[in-house]
Amino acid sequence: MFTPYDWQEGIGNRAQYIEGKLAQGSPVLAVSLEAGILVITYRRQVRKIFEIYDRIIYAGIGQQSDVEAIRMAALEFASKEAFNRSDEDVNVQRVATALSAPLKKAFSDFSSSPVVARSLFGEVGPTPGEDLYYILDYDGDYSTSRNGAIICGTRAEIEPALQKLATIENMSVEEAREALAAIWLSLADPDGEKGEAETTRNLTQEAVLLERSDARDNRFRLLTPEEF
Repeated sequence: MFTPYDWQEGIGNRAQYIEGKLAQGSPVLAVSLEAGILVITYRRQVRKIFEIYDRIIYAGIGQQSDVEAIRMAALEFASKEAFNRSDEDVNVQRVATALSAPLKKAFSDFSSSPVVARSLFGEVGPTPGEDLYYILDYDGDYSTSRNGAIICGTRAEIEPALQKLATIENMSVEEAREALAAIWLSLADPDGEKGEAETTRNLTQEAVLLERSDARDNRFRLLTPEEF
């Protein structure tokens, strides 16, 4: 007989399994600047930061197939919203909450594998104070924030890192990139034992600016090494 205790224990085991998988994930940091939303991370080969719609950006950590599945689901939902409603109805709140229910169902369904991914969605607004971020977890829960957001495998160091984001908002893109890289290092190597060279070995920095201005056809700009 399947008891509530068995269910609770099973949920706990699934969460522990996923958290263990996410622990090695490379942190992703996003901050609101005058120029737009700047997102950086470090990766091995596959890209981790993507455009979902004109004003919406997405990044994820975890199992690559699950990160890609969430990206595709977000793209499909955004496209349907634009077709059935209008471009203005495609916003980060609708995208994140639409994905929440399927994730919650997958997490509590013991007959299938859970989704091993933690996601960050950001929507650029007319001003930095109007930018909105959603962090969507593997169990369907989500949280919102303004000015910036962080996802990583271990949450213990996030709060101090979030406080540092508040000091970046008035910087230029180049200055902010350097500051975010330093915060990323503090999350990836919290004890400072490895150092930057070892921590970033075989990794490539990925940096994207989702521009606030709509002067160009595409606001999503993958920053080249020359712009670093």
